[in-house]
Amino acid sequence: MVEERESKVQAWAAPFFTIWGGQAASLLGSALVQFGLVWWLTQTTGSATVLATATLVAMLPAVFIGPLAGVLVDRWDRRIVMIVADGLIALATLGLAYLFAVGAAQVWHIYLIMFFRALGGGFHWPAMEASTSLMVPEEHLSRVAGLNQTLNGILNIVAPPVGALLLSVLPMQGILAIDVGTAVLAITPLFFIPIPQPERRGEAGAFSLVKDLREGLQYVWGWPGLMGLLIMATVLNFLLTPAFSLMPILVTEHFGGEAIHLGWLDSAFGVGVVAGGLILSAWGGFRRRMVTSLTGIIGIGIGTLLIGLTPATAFWFALIGSIFVGLMQPIANGPLMAIIQARVEPEMQGRVFTLLRSVATAMSPLGMAIAGPVADWLGVRTWYWVGGAACVLMGVGAFFTPAILYLEDNHRKRESRETGSRVGDVGYEVQGAGGRE
Repeated sequence: MVEERESKVQAWAAPFFTIWGGQAASLLGSALVQFGLVWWLTQTTGSATVLATATLVAMLPAVFIGPLAGVLVDRWDRRIVMIVADGLIALATLGLAYLFAVGAAQVWHIYLIMFFRALGGGFHWPAMEASTSLMVPEEHLSRVAGLNQTLNGILNIVAPPVGALLLSVLPMQGILAIDVGTAVLAITPLFFIPIPQPERRGEAGAFSLVKDLREGLQYVWGWPGLMGLLIMATVLNFLLTPAFSLMPILVTEHFGGEAIHLGWLDSAFGVGVVAGGLILSAWGGFRRRMVTSLTGIIGIGIGTLLIGLTPATAFWFALIGSIFVGLMQPIANGPLMAIIQARVEPEMQGRVFTLLRSVATAMSPLGMAIAGPVADWLGVRTWYWVGGAACVLMGVGAFFTPAILYLEDNHRKRESRETGSRVGDVGYEVQGAGGRE
């Protein structure tokens, strides 16, 4: 019995984690490039406007192209999508490396490369997430999500110091070349390991693209629990993204600190993310995934409030708050990813992932535009109070909203366009509260 169980685990784990390992290496290379390019822009221009523009450029593909990318990911072979996306990102990065090598790189080149890298990521991310649900058994989705969150936390901790070290010994084109090499590591396994594909329903053609996009919108709109989560994610992105973008002002104006204090807060957050991801990977969460996620959302709000309520003389208390926010982030996000992977039909996942991401991301620039004047008027800590309180209240309120709490049980039925029949998993009994991620 033990040998049979081990063989079943190896049957999915070996191919999946071979691909996952290559993707992890590529993410490290991308993080190093991101650090290097931001540092180059900072040293070259010294302009906050330039940095803000670079951030906006990197957001645009997710906001405006994401929904269409999701439609295409649901249509195309997802393995090929990942190969092409990684390959084009590597080629664009190689071109920028050449410009640095000949001394011709300019700010607008950086904007252009950031846009293309974000565009490629806009196809690669939903393809990988949607493929995960077809390669990993449902009972392990929460743990894999926790592992992904752990990886993100490690990258947050490792990439800045490693990037700074590499910049001290390598020219910028050397950093870019490392990213090209890690992209090769990510692409190579995809040539040899098959990825299951969902059944493709419907016809091809440009008109069908519009129908597919509309179907994705109707799918989310017709699923009250998923719509509730989308509204929550939109509001929280509007409030929390600006709060943490104002962290440098909180450090300097409230705590009277310097760059080292900001670094401590960032590192504390990263440590929390790693710890939360490891906890989720080992634990898997409550039996009811939404309970795990809502607990994490409430925890993020509590941590944000701790940061905002910390007196100027108790910086260490803000460090605790930052660790707690990081700790709760995987607990909140990992289960949501697992629910979508487990409950959304495979042929719809590309559209659902990109739609949720696009709408939620679109609110971040608006929030940042409003947060600055509000912080100048009422003080920077005000935004932390409002964002933290809203996070706690929305998390608690969701516990009393059946459509959200029982999201994974009452998931959406979809009409097949060919037959008019109902497709998708339905009919799960509502279990007692206590979800798994």
